[in-house]
Amino acid sequence: MSKTKQKTLEELLEEALVPEDEQPYEVPGNWVWVRLGSISRFIDYRGKTPKKTESGIRLITAKNVRMGYIQDEPKEFISEKDYDSWMTRGIPNVGDILFTTEAPLGNVAQLDINEKIALAQRIITISPYQPLEKTFFKYCLMSPQMQALIKSNATGTTVSGIKASRLKEIEVPLAPLHEQKRIAEKIEWLFAKIDEAKQLIEEVKESFELRWESILDKAFRGELTKKWRSMNSMTEKADDIFKEIQKVYKKSNKKDEDEMNPPYQIPQNWKWVRLGDIVDINPPKKKLADIEDDQICTFIPMHSVSDKTGEIENQEIRKYAEVKKGYTFFLENDILFAKITPCMENGKTAIAQNLINGFGFGSTEFHVIRTNPYINNKLIYYLLRSKKFRMEAKKEMTGAVGQQRVPKSFLENYLFPFPPKGEQDKIVELLDNLYAKEVEINKIEVLEGEIDSIRQSILNKAFRGELGTNDPTDQHAIKLLKEVLKSK
Repeated sequence: MSKTKQKTLEELLEEALVPEDEQPYEVPGNWVWVRLGSISRFIDYRGKTPKKTESGIRLITAKNVRMGYIQDEPKEFISEKDYDSWMTRGIPNVGDILFTTEAPLGNVAQLDINEKIALAQRIITISPYQPLEKTFFKYCLMSPQMQALIKSNATGTTVSGIKASRLKEIEVPLAPLHEQKRIAEKIEWLFAKIDEAKQLIEEVKESFELRWESILDKAFRGELTKKWRSMNSMTEKADDIFKEIQKVYKKSNKKDEDEMNPPYQIPQNWKWVRLGDIVDINPPKKKLADIEDDQICTFIPMHSVSDKTGEIENQEIRKYAEVKKGYTFFLENDILFAKITPCMENGKTAIAQNLINGFGFGSTEFHVIRTNPYINNKLIYYLLRSKKFRMEAKKEMTGAVGQQRVPKSFLENYLFPFPPKGEQDKIVELLDNLYAKEVEINKIEVLEGEIDSIRQSILNKAFRGELGTNDPTDQHAIKLLKEVLKSK
């Protein structure tokens, strides 16, 4: 039987090195471009993953491999017996790189679990040969340029994926060994600082949200305007305004008042009412006169309502003929309340303003709340955007999972602590001033997005040799490559 002829070092170098015209971009002069498979051991866990059990050997699936780390949940297991047969493909070691081949494609993490584990299908273990710095290659594969290269080499229509044979051919930059270590250390140091900054941002956001909900709670209990009431002894009572509203809506709810069970005490001149008794919820479409089909009007899709600021961003303009049927109609200053999950829980509520010709159309997933001269619409807006209200609304949602909606009846029957008009206006004035701080918090969220961009920028620079760590006097990477190939 003939033996396979052993390849010479020159032949191995020719296979490993990437020709100049195939190199993705320029790197420092003492670096080289190589094929990933030439410097790494690959373990491809193909086939059907063994049956999962309630306990046994920990199974890491593609769902656990996130970008840069291994997620603990969901925690799954296979039996010891199945492990012995499944892992004949190869046992991963701490520090090896886990790579997801599809769904999700291209997630990269470093194995940090120092115990017996099994890896499911759609995961490839990449283990750079000694003495290469494994963390360097983890970050390299996470870099935006490598991620783009991986995705451009993926195949498939319904599900995009990459085969181990193609991944082995991916071009990666090989830096001198000392530079690999310097880059890995600097990235980890910079990422640690970024994580600290993100943690501070989260703390600031959480602190503000708690404080804001506390302010809203005080507003709807009358505590926010307690000092104002003492300085403005008014004869106006909410009960008198309520009677005027009843005349507007031509209805009386004396029986309902007797059945109410108020959740807490409110000031004497306030009144507990049902929300549907003081506002018009999903009012009938107003007849529009002198509107031609080719005239333009405002259109507000769900995605135009910001769940961060409660404002309408990028209003659309459409012809009246395109929207007059099959969409939700509203007027200037109406409140739009998202009724479907998860938009409702996220706070997609806004006041419709600056509408062309004073009216507009929008998503069918909006409830429309129309106020009257006795109600400050901004006060109702603050109520609907409060976390407390949204959590109560969530409990009353109906429909199939994923398509649940807040019924109109919840809004109609919601107990509302109704202040006199003058105090309504004062509450809104105070809340507007305090709400301005939420806009500043939103700027922090923008900064959070910029921090993520900084992370990508660091990776981008690192593997172009632009992180400020490269030493041109380091031994050329070609010598390191030869050592690696000889050890194979």
